[in-house]
Amino acid sequence: MKAVCWRGTRDVRVEDVAEPKIINPRDIVVRVTSTAICGSDLHLYNNVFPGMTSGDILGHECMGEVVEVGPSVESLRAGDRVVIPCTIACGGCFYCKQGQYSACDNSNPNPSSSSQILGYPCCGMMGYSSVTGAYAGGQAEYVRVPFGDVGPLKIPDGIPDEKVLFLSDILPTGWMGALNCAVQPGDVVAVWGAGPVGQMAIRSLLLQGAERVIAIDRLDDRLEVAARAGAETFNASEGQVYEFLLEATGGRGPDACLDAVGMEADGHGLMDAADRVKQTLGVETDRPPVLREAIRCVRKGGTISLLGVYAGLVDSLPMGVAFNKGVTFRMGQVRVQAFHHLLLSLIMQDLLRPEEIISHTAPLSDASEMYKLFLKKADRCLKVVLKPGQTRAA
Repeated sequence: MKAVCWRGTRDVRVEDVAEPKIINPRDIVVRVTSTAICGSDLHLYNNVFPGMTSGDILGHECMGEVVEVGPSVESLRAGDRVVIPCTIACGGCFYCKQGQYSACDNSNPNPSSSSQILGYPCCGMMGYSSVTGAYAGGQAEYVRVPFGDVGPLKIPDGIPDEKVLFLSDILPTGWMGALNCAVQPGDVVAVWGAGPVGQMAIRSLLLQGAERVIAIDRLDDRLEVAARAGAETFNASEGQVYEFLLEATGGRGPDACLDAVGMEADGHGLMDAADRVKQTLGVETDRPPVLREAIRCVRKGGTISLLGVYAGLVDSLPMGVAFNKGVTFRMGQVRVQAFHHLLLSLIMQDLLRPEEIISHTAPLSDASEMYKLFLKKADRCLKVVLKPGQTRAA
């Protein structure tokens, strides 16, 4: 079968690999009909998230048709359409029973690697390095899904892939990040990053009752999409974010600040230069200019919600400011299985339209070119969906 394989820094190739097989009784095998490139995939593409090995199959946002089920799987059968969560959960451990599926104790076969890098044994994840289990990802024609009786979400017939594909990751991520803002009536929330996750968070915040959502980015085309969803916008390349937010909130600051950028955020000035040097030397793994700015901007007693991926060490955070403001931090890897039934219902009611952010659809064979386009944010590229089996239009 064809699959998108990582071969080094900014080098992905569509190659022939062996088709997956049932390994454990709770596995399923899915023929992938749609898969997407996530902003988190760029951390692997840029080789700043640890644990990648040449030949690893990428992709943690995918869906398709079940073609084989393990003998212990009773909830699904061949022919069912399913969305596959990016996080893998066993459903029976201490954390899964509390709905904290992304903290699953049993889905990562490499807990020592995870503990060494992240400080604790994280859950398994589809297509996301040895740190999260070395599972083959879904940017492929077929994919093996562990714990197929727990994670995959069955999709009713007649719903296009594009409407539900993002239930695999970015829609639950945006929803959880919005919940972490603990929105109250009248709240103003500032969102850094109008990329795919930021777009999902904006829609979720408005649906959860935020009075105003302010989207911050440096790309006008992304801010235009945010504005169509109901957000106010500010282009950070045209002024100081702190001064803008202070004025926009009557001198108080946003009630909550949401970081949808994460570990490869672009800053400016000497601090940004120092971050890049330290990241290159391995002294710090993540560049946190957005996190610093959010701490400065949030109102006293406010909340900071972290959605963008952080992989390890960050440096030079203004913790004294956060402490004296009484800031609450809420964060974590997305608990997809805790939200996907609710979110499917909201999609069915036409209250959420995640497909609005798709800017490019291409055959799986074009993955290398699409990764380059997505990285450069060229051609107004916001979200790429890849179609295994599809050929390029003449």
